Amino acid sequence: MSLAETLLWLCEIPSPIGEEAALCAAIEERLRGVPLAAGIRRYENSIVVPVTRGTKGPHVALVGHLDVVRTEHDAPPRIEGDKLYGPGASDMKSGLCLMLDIAARRQRPNVDLTLVFYAREEGPYVENELGPVLEQDPELRHASIAMCLEPSDNRLHLGCAGSLHATVRFRGRTAHSARPWEGENAIHKAAQFLVRLAALVPERSVVDGLEWRRVTSATLARGGRARNVVPDTFELNVNHRFGPDHSVAEAKDYVRRLAGAEADVDFVDEAPPALPFRNHPLVKALAESGVVSVEPKQAWTDVARFSSLGIAAVNFGPGVNSQAHQRNEWTSLRLLEHGRDILYRWLAAIEQ
Repeated sequence: MSLAETLLWLCEIPSPIGEEAALCAAIEERLRGVPLAAGIRRYENSIVVPVTRGTKGPHVALVGHLDVVRTEHDAPPRIEGDKLYGPGASDMKSGLCLMLDIAARRQRPNVDLTLVFYAREEGPYVENELGPVLEQDPELRHASIAMCLEPSDNRLHLGCAGSLHATVRFRGRTAHSARPWEGENAIHKAAQFLVRLAALVPERSVVDGLEWRRVTSATLARGGRARNVVPDTFELNVNHRFGPDHSVAEAKDYVRRLAGAEADVDFVDEAPPALPFRNHPLVKALAESGVVSVEPKQAWTDVARFSSLGIAAVNFGPGVNSQAHQRNEWTSLRLLEHGRDILYRWLAAIEQ
């Protein structure tokens, strides 16, 4: 199959988060038709595929998630000129496409190559199946480098920002809204906190010459019992993003200080940042293999899981970054081909 045909095939198999089983099985079946160094190892709806071994080259893991977010599409997956439309076309079935392409090639790179297709990336950190895969797989924790093929327009995105989600809860006392002085309005108690949030400006930090921004936003709000009742509880979801120069513990302290004494804070999701590994020789080789640019990854990705194990990891993929999670998501076939060229050029450069 051509790259376009493979990507269209991937997009035609639905795989919204939590429903990856069909796509996982289809990819597993497809890979059984190509020579592999060892059997495919399956963990729930994720698979680890040893493509080559014994090369004396570095151990390279190409990593991609099977799931996509639930978006709306006006027509089935299709190709219109340079654009291929379909759920996950950009994020990140374009990356999966390159992984399948390299497995199908008769001429294999002279590196120990492993492909990892995993489920539930688009949900909470603790439900992401890459975590258990890394814990259970006998080889993956010993990779020399991991490439997460997230959509990046063929830019090299190094490191990633950490992320916290916290429930910030304000408590009051109910009363009839005609006599508010008899109660304590929990929504009003949040006013000063919201003022502090609105006044925040991004805080810049630099690691390995790359700049991240620490930002904090209220993203959800819930409270109140009825239109004529003074509310006794009010909850905000607060999302805090922070660069690789801060730990999760430091980020939690920051959110607690920001909330102050008037609120309770419960952390409901936490994901660590990742170091950029900019001076790692395999990362340097990739930066010199024709990538569009080298930039920091302001968002969170699973490079953080590898970074926590001391494994160099990068974000690089042919998907159109701005199309991720969009209605009528599409990606560029030209970028897909260019991404394949960069990937093969890099693998050839690091063979020895």
